[in-house]
Amino acid sequence: MAQRYEYLVVEIREGMIGGKMSGDKVEKVLNDKAGNGWQLKTLTAVEVRGRVGPGGTEGLLATFERPVP
Repeated sequence: MAQRYEYLVVEIREGMIGGKMSGDKVEKVLNDKAGNGWQLKTLTAVEVRGRVGPGGTEGLLATFERPVP
């Protein structure tokens, strides 16, 4: 039988209005998800719409996968 997987997509951004993306913040998210059995599949740079005002901020979408038990 073929292995089945589940996926998780996490939006990572520094703040609601902008700011430089912190490597420490990205590392924390990656390590947190890895600790729960998730493996990083892709990391995509995107403009994420904020809740405050028009426009967006630069951010990342991290896609993780793990086998379904």
